[in-house]
Amino acid sequence: MEEEKNLTENSDQNSGETPRSPMLDAVETDPKPTAETEEHVTVEEDGGVEIPPESESPPPSIEKVSEDIDEFLVNLEQKEKEKEKEKEPIPGFVDRFLDLVEEKITKYDIEGKPKWREIVEEDVLFIESVTRISKLMKFLSNQMEYSVTTPNSEADGVKETKDLLFNRIGLIQQRAMSYLEEDFRFLLEESRNNVIENQNEVDHKGKQVASESQEPDHEKVEESDLGFPGYSDDVIVNLNKIAGVMICGGYESECCQVYMISRRNDFEESLQKLGFEKISIDEMQKVQWETLARDIVPAWINTFKQCIAVYFSGEKKLAEAVFMDLPNVAAGLFSNLARGVVIQLLNFAEGTAMTKRAGEKLFKFLDMYETLRDVIPKLDELFPEDCVEELKTETTLAKSRLGEAAISIFCDLENSIKSETARTPVPGGAVHPLTRYIMNYLNIAGDYKETLEQVFKEHSKIERADSTSRPHHESDENIIAAGSGGGDGGNNKNVSPFAAQVMRVMELLDTSLEGKAKLYKDIALSNFFMMNNGRYILQKIKGSSEMAQLMGDSWCRKRSSELRTYHKIYQRETWNRVVACLTHEKLNVNGKVQKPVLKERFKSFNALFDEIHRTQSTWVVKDEQLQSELRVSISAVVIPAYRSFLGRFAQYLDPGRQTEKYVKYQADDIETYIEELFDGKPHQSIARRKT
Repeated sequence: MEEEKNLTENSDQNSGETPRSPMLDAVETDPKPTAETEEHVTVEEDGGVEIPPESESPPPSIEKVSEDIDEFLVNLEQKEKEKEKEKEPIPGFVDRFLDLVEEKITKYDIEGKPKWREIVEEDVLFIESVTRISKLMKFLSNQMEYSVTTPNSEADGVKETKDLLFNRIGLIQQRAMSYLEEDFRFLLEESRNNVIENQNEVDHKGKQVASESQEPDHEKVEESDLGFPGYSDDVIVNLNKIAGVMICGGYESECCQVYMISRRNDFEESLQKLGFEKISIDEMQKVQWETLARDIVPAWINTFKQCIAVYFSGEKKLAEAVFMDLPNVAAGLFSNLARGVVIQLLNFAEGTAMTKRAGEKLFKFLDMYETLRDVIPKLDELFPEDCVEELKTETTLAKSRLGEAAISIFCDLENSIKSETARTPVPGGAVHPLTRYIMNYLNIAGDYKETLEQVFKEHSKIERADSTSRPHHESDENIIAAGSGGGDGGNNKNVSPFAAQVMRVMELLDTSLEGKAKLYKDIALSNFFMMNNGRYILQKIKGSSEMAQLMGDSWCRKRSSELRTYHKIYQRETWNRVVACLTHEKLNVNGKVQKPVLKERFKSFNALFDEIHRTQSTWVVKDEQLQSELRVSISAVVIPAYRSFLGRFAQYLDPGRQTEKYVKYQADDIETYIEELFDGKPHQSIARRKT
């Protein structure tokens, strides 16, 4: 016992000569010599302790000290599991470990830390050291909490020393985490850039091979996007390691901030490559619609589709891989990032819907509406429950605003018809520009029939701006009955709001055309105008299977019947009058042909045919089929009658000058001149051509 006492006393007297930290001497209340100290400490005969000089004992390496730290931490974890709450002494090698880590960090401060993966062993050692520091911080934190909850458990000096050690470890951890943060940022940014550069190099080398393919390889282009966001498996593993160390060390916010900033910048760069750029609502009001429709809207549609199909799923997988052990963190980061992109895209949609309404915008609005409509069901697959409902609500709202704008524009077709009040008839009874505009519009609308049906049903209670209009879903039976159509074959109960609106437009167009037909003083030309426009309308409806189905067979039959009526009136007012000149009535009296009457008949025919030819050659029929049908029908009426009349009565005229004077046309001439009708080109008078 005496020898033990002397050993202790001498040891206390010579404590200034040991390499151990005074701070640790104060903390370690029950020191036990390690294997390392037992090897070099000797007890002299007088009971004193001889401490060899430092030169005789090389300092332990960080690898050796790390082993001691690991063993110490394992013991701590075991005691925590066994719920042992008494204070744990801090061994001396902790101070040495901190010195070595601090030396490493100071070296980084001076020389710069090697880039991640330049020295793999360096990376492994550094990240393991930071992990140990974080665990030591946790241990000290628990010890300090125990001291607070257990008064007088430690002397004031011991507590103060622990505070100093805690602060030292915290500073070292902070410095180390700053380097890990840079490594994390480097892997997120530089590693992906390297992958992209390599991919671009491969793509460049493969262009010649790809260009030799006869068919465009769209699937290959899409596959290049499937690798998004473009990190190798090795990089993702390292990102996961660093993220785990930072978060376990209490640096979750810093880690997440670096991740969010890097991924947000990368995502915005990807959106720009797709052709979509940020544009505020105010800026959108100033951009020419042609630019929006040609470049920006298509880029927006493609971007939204690519985000849903490729980019969001890739971003979600990346977050889940980097933060594999922290699914809530991964879900939060992905949700915040993707939500920001979705809101940005939705803001563009709402800004587009707020632009000044115009007819040419309808179909771009519908394209955007369809994009949002198709996106909404897919949001459930991508986003967690806590944010998916919000995004679905925002997307539905943007879709509704586009739908309202589309309805407003489509219903404004009525105003387009009503505002067309020109009092000058279209030359030559041609198809009116209003007819072309409305029918071409409806023809394109037929391609969007399913979408328009959906839009009108969703917004069937919206009142149109026109004060004379009524809700789309009420009293449409009269409209359908007047049109005698409808894709339901006359079952008015099943008429959709969109079909009712189309029928309303058609009714207004018919009324407008009837008014414009009255501007012609010539009854024949008035009916020709109605026939020409009616035929154009019917052909446009039949040319669209969707519109033909919507209008119905009964409507088409009714329209065809009206066209036949217009044709009959036109023919009666023109060519029947011509044929009437060739009547045999009063030509033969008592078996003798009356030459004066015969001459008058030929003279009347020549004058009337010449006048009609001169006039109707300027009339316009752009529809080649209708033009041909009219010429054939005219020829069928005029030529047989003229050939018969000429063959029977030409012999009664004196040969020579008398015949030339009254018989100006042969049957073949009549056919030639009929072929000159309706091409919109004024022809020289036949009489002048003859002279």
